[in-house]
Amino acid sequence: MQDGRRETPWKEITFFLLTLGVVLLCALILRPFSSGIVGAIVMAVVTRRPYDWLATKIRNPSTCAAIALVLIIIAVIVPTFFLAQELGQQALNAVNALRSAPGQARITDFIANRPALAAQIEAFTSSIDINNAARSIAAYLGGNLAGFLGNSVRIITQLVVLLFLLFFLFRDRALAVTSLRAILPLRDDETDELLARVGDTILATALGRVTIAVVQGLLAGLAFWVLGVPGVILWAFTLAACAMVPAFGSFLVWGPVAIYLGLSGHWGKAALLGIWGAFIVSTIDNILYPILVGSHMRAHTATILLAVLGGIAFFGPVGIVLGPVLFTVATTLLDIWHARTSQQPSPI
Repeated sequence: MQDGRRETPWKEITFFLLTLGVVLLCALILRPFSSGIVGAIVMAVVTRRPYDWLATKIRNPSTCAAIALVLIIIAVIVPTFFLAQELGQQALNAVNALRSAPGQARITDFIANRPALAAQIEAFTSSIDINNAARSIAAYLGGNLAGFLGNSVRIITQLVVLLFLLFFLFRDRALAVTSLRAILPLRDDETDELLARVGDTILATALGRVTIAVVQGLLAGLAFWVLGVPGVILWAFTLAACAMVPAFGSFLVWGPVAIYLGLSGHWGKAALLGIWGAFIVSTIDNILYPILVGSHMRAHTATILLAVLGGIAFFGPVGIVLGPVLFTVATTLLDIWHARTSQQPSPI
């Protein structure tokens, strides 16, 4: 019996290490599909209440989940596809406009009226070997063509994984929550607290960012309309999409538009758009985010911003959600440890 007691801790440690190793291997296997997995979880959490209402109308779980999936495809995925297609068309139109005779004339006049800029451009172009540059560009495009095609295949794969998992998260949500509860080494009340905080974080991060992005898109669209920028609706939607990345996302759209206005000779409009973009469009993020997100996450605004930016740097685009979620899990577990240790009787 004594030998058995000595072997038990080593068996438990071995079993723990074996379990940890297998779980890490599973995580590595699923890592290529992290965007689709996180997207499915976020969509399931965000659409939980509408889906619950739909489930009261359609009693069959599989039919209800299939209808919800079709509605999401129509409301989210199809418009995103057409937006991306329109952006590509606008970019092609911009390139053609620059290559046209009027566009070339405007660029030539712009450079001719600025001798210092013309001298710098001439010095730069004279130092370039055109033949070598052309060969380098061709080699780069040829070498990265497979990468471009691979990225397209990965995007389609992530989308398929997202829709596949979302269907089962809709249909088998109770089973998924029960399985998660069984895995977590926490008491029922602690598990409830952790799941509630994570759910609030996902909901606040997703809906908060979408709401702020829509407000920024409307403010930028108003400026584009007043300043006479072509394709107001398209660029407003594009800015709203880029504004999902906090701090500098909106600048990725209104900045180039301001440069375009300046190169077109409308320096006054470019200056007005720069002021509006810097002090209104980009600043409204710092005002609305603590109101819409901070109170639900129970964290300081600086902590939330660092969690989002750090999550994006580490995980990529899915870090917008994963960063705050991991911070929430960490703070919740620390609170649970603090509650447990404070309840323990002090030694006499």
